[in-house]
Amino acid sequence: MSTPPTDSSTSRRAVLGAIAATAAAPALISLAGPASADSAESSVRVAAADLPGGGDLGPNVIVFDPSTAGIQARLDEVFAQQESAQFGTGRYAFLFKPGTYNGLNAQLGFYTSIAGLGLSPDDTTINGDVTVDAGWFNGNATQNFWRSAENLALKPVSGTNRWAVAQAAPFRRMHIKGDLNLAPNGYGWASGGYIADSRIDGQVGPYSQQQWYTRDSTVGGWINAVWNMVFSGVEGAPAQSFPNPPYTTLDTTPVSREKPFLYLDGADYKVFLPEQRTNARGTTWGAGTPRGTSLPLSQFYVAKPGDSAATLNAALSQGLNLLLTPGIYHLDAPVQVDRAGTVVLGLGYATLIPDNGVTAVKVADVNGVRLAGFLIDAGPVNSPTLLEIGPQGAAADHSADPITVQDVFVRIGGAGAGKATTSIVVNSRHTIIDHTWIWRADHGAGVGWETNRADYGLVVNGDDVLATGLFVEHFNKYDVHWLGQRGRTVFFQNEKAYDAPNQAAVQDGSVKGFAAYKVADSVTAHEGWGLGSYCNFTADSTIRQDHGFAAPNTPGVKFHGLLVVSLGGMGQYEHVINDIGSATSGTSTVPSTVVSYP
Repeated sequence: MSTPPTDSSTSRRAVLGAIAATAAAPALISLAGPASADSAESSVRVAAADLPGGGDLGPNVIVFDPSTAGIQARLDEVFAQQESAQFGTGRYAFLFKPGTYNGLNAQLGFYTSIAGLGLSPDDTTINGDVTVDAGWFNGNATQNFWRSAENLALKPVSGTNRWAVAQAAPFRRMHIKGDLNLAPNGYGWASGGYIADSRIDGQVGPYSQQQWYTRDSTVGGWINAVWNMVFSGVEGAPAQSFPNPPYTTLDTTPVSREKPFLYLDGADYKVFLPEQRTNARGTTWGAGTPRGTSLPLSQFYVAKPGDSAATLNAALSQGLNLLLTPGIYHLDAPVQVDRAGTVVLGLGYATLIPDNGVTAVKVADVNGVRLAGFLIDAGPVNSPTLLEIGPQGAAADHSADPITVQDVFVRIGGAGAGKATTSIVVNSRHTIIDHTWIWRADHGAGVGWETNRADYGLVVNGDDVLATGLFVEHFNKYDVHWLGQRGRTVFFQNEKAYDAPNQAAVQDGSVKGFAAYKVADSVTAHEGWGLGSYCNFTADSTIRQDHGFAAPNTPGVKFHGLLVVSLGGMGQYEHVINDIGSATSGTSTVPSTVVSYP
């Protein structure tokens, strides 16, 4: 979340503090980590009896059809509960069966997802709106996290749909038959965001949005930019013009594979698995049925809050995939994904919490695993890692069928005490990280320089890894540390940790401040487009960062469209990348930019 650029005289941290006060070889079951004899016995009992596939989606998946009575009242009831429940325990998914719905305004609060159940967004049309605004926060949308819209066609009542979000709020497979406004009512502060596989017939107005990434979509126009607007594979995107205006535009996306989604085939639930595209441009669904494969719900274990790691692993060992229904899952062992092609799909921001310092999810070095749509919340005992993609030393070639990580979000602190040395480690080659927010909390409960200690956000050891839509914020050391060869990032948004107590606490050897995005000296090939880092050292405004980005000076390591910003003068950057780029200065929040490196 980013400090608004328009008021350098107000410390947002103080404001926030006040508000916070108010079908291959079967997988193996992993029981790593401390376990009692009772829990071991329990896991044996679970594994001894086959778990069923399919079944009821649970009380927090709310399904409507066009004949359902009281839809608006139910939407309003959940919104009233979730509007300001930033760190609450409620989790909800609204699913709309194919058809036409009239006169609805679905306002979305925290941990609320809305989606259509057709194969195409146009199968489910709402003559009305899906709205995110910021009335709960006095018109400030910088904390409108953790909500999503997917697979719907909207014909907004006023001609414009409002989607004023910040991080972890994906807008996927949407068709807006009108304009899209990404700012709150009154054009207050905003810090987002992500659009993919969507069509907006009219114009997109980001207005106060500080940064945004749009991928493989079609837009009728794009009105303005603040600091960093990035487009890849977007028909109708503005031309490359960074830094004035700050548009970074790629004609195509190098590799993409859309997120799995739940849909109805007649009366039967299935999960659609979109196929991989290279050099993609535009939506996957505009010419009719999207290309890909389907799995019946009977091939999924429909998990419910309260299911243990042993139960989830037993389901995986049977060859089932996982559908995580909305709620909170406490884990005393990692969820171990060992089978190629396994799908782990969350609904309504299903949340995994490792209670005893284990890693929440571990993925073997196998083809085609898809992780999507869930939140990992660090537990009170430090976890060395929270998500591991491939074991250390993984080297298999997955170019034909990569592992994908999509709308998988990580949080350390905020909802309560949490610690993790490294949030996500990617060891497997060709992994695609498509939209993540990895956040060491700067407000909420359990927040402090050592209280929610988390040194690294993302560490990439694997070669040929691609990140599209990478948001990583507030880590004690490197937010991103990239050691694999031929890595690529399209769009990066970062804030350095607000609560660094002094210069010594962030000293990286002889370098002042840990870089937000560091490419290891051993790397000979790497490329990035549209990357920004912001500092807001509210605990000590005299802290200096030598640079936001650090990389080897070699022809194979290239960056396009880099910026650093001092938010209200709370700390400064001396350079943008290495010793290149002008220093930030003063309190004007004007970015310092580098068009290309080297």
